[in-house]
Amino acid sequence: MGKRRSADRTVSDPATLAFRDGVALLAGHPLTAPLLHAAHLIRSKDRPWPYGAAAWCVVTPAGDIVCNPARRGTPQEWARAVAHALLHLGMEHFQDKANPRLWNAACDVVVCRLLDGFGIFADVAGDAAGETVDPTLIPDAGEAELYGWMVAHGCPDSVWALGTAGPHPDMVDAPVERWRGKIRWADLFVDGMREAVRRAVAVAGGRILRLDAKTEQVSAAEEARRWFIDRFPLLGAIAAAFRIIEDPVACRSLDVSVAAVSDMAGEIYVNPAHGLSPDELRFVMAHELLHAALRHLARRRGRDAFLWNVACDYVVNGWLLEMAVGAMPAGLLHDPQLKGMSAETVYDRLCGDLRRARKLATLRGAGLCDMLEERRGGPPPGSGDWTDLDAFYRRALMDGLELHRERGRGTIPAGLIEEIRALAHPPLEWDVELGRWFDERFSPIETVRSFARPSRRQAGTPDIPRPSRRPAFGTVEDRTFGVLLDSSGSMDRILLGTALGAIASYATAKDVRHVRVVFCDAAAYDQGYLDVVEIASRLTVRGRGGTVLQPGIDLLEDAEDFPKDAPLLVITDGECDRLTIRRDHALLIPAGRPLPFAPRGPVFRVR
Repeated sequence: MGKRRSADRTVSDPATLAFRDGVALLAGHPLTAPLLHAAHLIRSKDRPWPYGAAAWCVVTPAGDIVCNPARRGTPQEWARAVAHALLHLGMEHFQDKANPRLWNAACDVVVCRLLDGFGIFADVAGDAAGETVDPTLIPDAGEAELYGWMVAHGCPDSVWALGTAGPHPDMVDAPVERWRGKIRWADLFVDGMREAVRRAVAVAGGRILRLDAKTEQVSAAEEARRWFIDRFPLLGAIAAAFRIIEDPVACRSLDVSVAAVSDMAGEIYVNPAHGLSPDELRFVMAHELLHAALRHLARRRGRDAFLWNVACDYVVNGWLLEMAVGAMPAGLLHDPQLKGMSAETVYDRLCGDLRRARKLATLRGAGLCDMLEERRGGPPPGSGDWTDLDAFYRRALMDGLELHRERGRGTIPAGLIEEIRALAHPPLEWDVELGRWFDERFSPIETVRSFARPSRRQAGTPDIPRPSRRPAFGTVEDRTFGVLLDSSGSMDRILLGTALGAIASYATAKDVRHVRVVFCDAAAYDQGYLDVVEIASRLTVRGRGGTVLQPGIDLLEDAEDFPKDAPLLVITDGECDRLTIRRDHALLIPAGRPLPFAPRGPVFRVR
């Protein structure tokens, strides 16, 4: 009975409880936990303590940390003191020096700075003894450099008390048993540093709240994303590049009912109030990842935004059901009759029944697109140097498809494989297509030699006849085309400059010296034939009013000095009425802008 009462009194001692709580804090911290597990803590009233009542603890090279049994302090102060001693072991401070006292002081400075840098109980003023040091008095350097500086300049008085033994050295030499000499303290310290950095990244990413958290606070949506990274190679690389946003305020501002995706920002918005099971969340996650990976938003090309989104939903959901990825939530779009159809074909079908199609709902909500067009923030996925979004998604899908097949992770629908392979061959850029358009209409000029007009070199050697070169058929002046510029107030100046620069460049390459230019807003402004160089450098746009382009087209149709077979280029932003063009023509419009009519000529979409 007496022994039990004595044990109870020991446990109920406030000083002992504070010490134990402080050690528990260190056991939960990633930096100090490996060192603490290998060290030997000694706190006994039966052991002599010759370092004074103000001292906290001392450490030996064997890993023994002897603590003052009579010292009272808070758990944070004890944790700071013991962590100080542990870092002496982990940083291998037990070395033979000519002046051990100065070496101990230099090591104390480095340890205190490291503890402050990691924020280990930084709320405790100064070191565990409550001392502070003016950082301007001591150089910011390692132990060896500080030791050399102290040998040369002396040690400031305030540094002597930075250790955990008051004015005495806190590193005490003692014999080391053979088995304890095998402990690799530096390796344990490196392990702790690595784990501390990993958890610091987890804290910054919001996966855990504190460095000493036992487990990561992972949401169900984040678990679904990690499932694709670990177990579904087809979408693993893309899932790793996306961030999960589960902010109720952001979802409310965007009217996100369940989920939405921004392929530009690399973010998937998931409403925390979705109420979905883990399998349903996997289905939703795969749905949004495929929207982004297959570039559905970029492939819309002027189609109705909502109907195109619905068409893509039908196709994607059908693929996911075939692959048995998770479980499809109730209410999502699926029609077995559309199996095997492309998104473009499904879109054409939906356009035949607009009244029914407008009542459908995506994961974002009724009448809303779950493919977000606006850029919300943050760097795009795969935003390394010289890598665009198309290249990133294309490479990630192709590599994922190969891994999926190599690891035997299940079959993939033929339609999805075809789309992935189609992405491997990206469409040509608009300026390349424009160059081909010029090639088809302006063949290279064939020249022949002629003695009818001597060459300019004839004057230098009049006794040697030299022919000149002239076109074999017709004249260079016959090569021309028309440019109709939408000069309304809605036109972007950057679009005008980009398009005119490309036109002037190709015209020069095709030996087209003059171009017929007409500006048109609410009325037509005929500029006549302009030199190609003037188009590229000194062209002044007239108009900037409304948008009625048909008068400009009629002007060129009726002009007697404009060849009937000359092609026409129309540059507009698409905000115009229906155009009737009877001659060979092409249109240049910004990417993503629709036209209010079905064009008969090629359309080049400027990015």
